[in-house]
Amino acid sequence: MAASTRCMKRALGGAISPSLVVILGATGTGKSKLAIEIGKRLRGEIISADSMQVYHGLDIITNKVTAEERAQCLHHMIGFVDPLVSNYTVVDFRNKAVSLIDDMHHQNKLPIVVGGTNYYIESLLWRVLLDAGRDDSEGDGDTDRKLELEKLEGAELHKRLMEVDPKMAALLHPNDKRKIARSLQIHQETGVPHSSWLEEQRGQQGGAALGGPLRYPDPCIFWLHADMNALDKRLDARVDEMLSVGLIEELRDFHVRFNQQKVRNDSQNYQHGIFQSIGFKEFHDYLTAPENGTRQEKDTLRKKGVEALKIATRRYARKQNKWVRNRFLKRPGDSVPAVYGLDVTDVARWEETVLNPALQILDSLCKGEEPAISPIRLQGEEQRNKRSRHSCDLCDKVIIGDLEWAAHLKSKKHHFHVRKKLKSDAETKRSESSSQDTNSEH
Repeated sequence: MAASTRCMKRALGGAISPSLVVILGATGTGKSKLAIEIGKRLRGEIISADSMQVYHGLDIITNKVTAEERAQCLHHMIGFVDPLVSNYTVVDFRNKAVSLIDDMHHQNKLPIVVGGTNYYIESLLWRVLLDAGRDDSEGDGDTDRKLELEKLEGAELHKRLMEVDPKMAALLHPNDKRKIARSLQIHQETGVPHSSWLEEQRGQQGGAALGGPLRYPDPCIFWLHADMNALDKRLDARVDEMLSVGLIEELRDFHVRFNQQKVRNDSQNYQHGIFQSIGFKEFHDYLTAPENGTRQEKDTLRKKGVEALKIATRRYARKQNKWVRNRFLKRPGDSVPAVYGLDVTDVARWEETVLNPALQILDSLCKGEEPAISPIRLQGEEQRNKRSRHSCDLCDKVIIGDLEWAAHLKSKKHHFHVRKKLKSDAETKRSESSSQDTNSEH
């Protein structure tokens, strides 16, 4: 009996196992390729969880699937938001994606979530209460309030948070302006401290230290990982391929249609919406170069943009892998689903090391059996608290996180202050001893 038929029968019996497939991995690891192959075999439909692919435009730079790839398997959540919209939020994404997943379950189809935007994926995997009592989308006023808060000094922001939410303030470093501003914004909008939302979330049945319980039972999560040296070369080659298929022309056209006037008005913002896409801001100098500039000057700016794009892409890949390790592999508990690792280092062995193992795991899960391939989890990291607060009086510093605290205690700066303190204490002790000797003589 085919695996797809078994999944359908389990669905008709009132339970789907797995309830959905999530494919994680750094950019350039072939997540979409695996999603399409699984979708074709198991009556699946694909939901893109990429915060840049929801927008129209920049198809090459955001690496949207091609029309040919979409024809092989139905895709959702791609290219449906106007690029000038800057207030599309994770809440908007979550609400639409959850509705799609529910529809797929009713039709006995397998939802396959694929993408690299961490908070989009988290919003689907875990139930969160943060948006309770709020509108389902933030308006321009909400965005403006947060931006206004971020303009303040970190010390002032932290002082304000300490007044309304001391528990949350104790968990955040005074220099972490973005997170402090977010916590203040939540309190302003809801009247409830951010820490209270998190406590209620964790107190739900199935909740844990990470947050609320899983939204869907028994998700199957694949992590596509590769040797970073091999991946770096692949990413550089992909940038070169983008250039050969019209990347520069795409960027120039998009700039003229949507960004040129903003630059003239000095109102361009590369921190919101599709304008924050990796690749667009890296070519800012090239796209805004004077028309009367020399060919050599423009070529120099173009090369600078290409190199900046390659560096940013490699950096982003590492950030994505770090999130997988920290969010899934280093955290034990029922609210953290199992993750199955698939090695994509050698593309010549893709079927052997990626596709076939993934299908075998899904086949076992559809049968209700334990897969022969074990999920992965890093060991020895469970006791580290990322939010513990430490204060070093010697260095006059606040340190957040056990790992960061351990690193600080080993740092040269800390050891310098320790030696200074020991020397000062010794001098004080000698001075007191000398004073006592003098007094005894009298």
